[in-house]
Amino acid sequence: MAEVGEKAPRSLRRQLLRAIVPALVAVLIGALWLSTAQLRNLVDVAYDRSLAGALKSIDHNISTASGGLAMEQPYLLLEFFELTANGNVYFRVSTEDTLAEIGNPGLPMPKAPLRSGEPVFFDDVYQGEPVRVAALARVMNPPLYNDAGGRVIVQVAESLDARQTFTNAILFRSIERDLFVIVFSVVLIVFGVVVAVRPLERLRQEVENRPADDLSPVSGSEVPAEVQPLVSAVNRHMARYEAQAALQSQFLDDASHQLRTPLSVLRTQVVYAMREKDPAEARLALVAMQDGLDRAVRTTNQLLALARARDASIGSMLETAGEMLDVCEVCDGVVRSLLPVARLKAIDLGLDRPDEAVPIRGVEWLLREALVNLVDNAIRYSPRKGAVTVRIMCTTRQVVVTVDDEGAGMSESDIARAGARFRRGTAGKNTAGAGLGLAIVRTIADVHGATLTFAPRAPQGLAVSLAFSLAPLRTAALRNENMAI
Repeated sequence: MAEVGEKAPRSLRRQLLRAIVPALVAVLIGALWLSTAQLRNLVDVAYDRSLAGALKSIDHNISTASGGLAMEQPYLLLEFFELTANGNVYFRVSTEDTLAEIGNPGLPMPKAPLRSGEPVFFDDVYQGEPVRVAALARVMNPPLYNDAGGRVIVQVAESLDARQTFTNAILFRSIERDLFVIVFSVVLIVFGVVVAVRPLERLRQEVENRPADDLSPVSGSEVPAEVQPLVSAVNRHMARYEAQAALQSQFLDDASHQLRTPLSVLRTQVVYAMREKDPAEARLALVAMQDGLDRAVRTTNQLLALARARDASIGSMLETAGEMLDVCEVCDGVVRSLLPVARLKAIDLGLDRPDEAVPIRGVEWLLREALVNLVDNAIRYSPRKGAVTVRIMCTTRQVVVTVDDEGAGMSESDIARAGARFRRGTAGKNTAGAGLGLAIVRTIADVHGATLTFAPRAPQGLAVSLAFSLAPLRTAALRNENMAI
């Protein structure tokens, strides 16, 4: 339910019906009005043709040859026309000066002057009855009264009752038909909208009825094409959420796996130190406790770094936080930060770099984390007074950062499995330990679309390289196998 003060969500079905039904009804009512007006015009045209036929027939029977105005057999014609018109029929034949007149006197004349040979139709009232009048004027031949320009006027009128009855009957049928079309169209639209929205209702029920831990993609095969992008976006969001949940679960498993033993050992050492009365033995226990704490801190930092790197790969961090970086500057900062660690073992730590800047696109803290892990591993597993070198090589297609050491190196089987979490290699080799460092580096390489390679050095040692492509950057999708590390 909507909270107080919030508007209730608007129904898509209701919005569609409110938008479509009134518009459709308005259009159909307008079409009904237009068809009614056209029907009236058509009826008037049909009846006016009948009037025009009677008008011409009377005109053909008018004669002025006898020196006066005469008309032959008008009544039979009018009786026939009256039967056709189904109403009262009137006629009038007169000279323009009305000195001679035959038929019904006083039939109304049009307000505008008549033009010779052009019939005129108009509505008027005759003897208190609405009538439709047709009038025609023509020059008399031969003329009367020696007036060569004299004209005879012929008028025929019919009552409008029959015409109106006929028109109303047709209009009633037309209105019945159009109203049926309106009602049928509205019902059809309502049904269509309900059917079109039904897949959305089914989709809502499917999502609501899902178990809380079911993050599988929602099927959008039946939803309309306009809703498909929304379903795809929801599925992508669920996939990201599932990946985040998997990362959280994996982080908890990793932390539990890696920290349980050191903490248990540390607790045992604390109990032992508290019970030990010999100061020398207690000091040894404290030194062991310090070493254990250092390993726990290092493991914790690596776990956090690995979790952040994975989170960056899933969130496509390069798309949102990627920037142009100088690889030389990043490597220089890493070497400087690890110089104290190298000096404790009298290791010669150096940087071989071009004079000019080498720009690539990336996330600075991720690249720094990857290089810190590589250089720290090289220092850790190199012999005392050995050498560790960070080399930067740039070609037209890629930038390669290589970390060389003089340690025991890695076997082929170790190289094949490098980057797996918690994998312990042969003691004394670069794979000994928790195995988190190379897992972090591999994940960060995948984020940047870089390639991580391992190569033995002669006579001993290992060269670990990160190759960054200089092609137009694309955010590398995290490979399925890396989602499991």
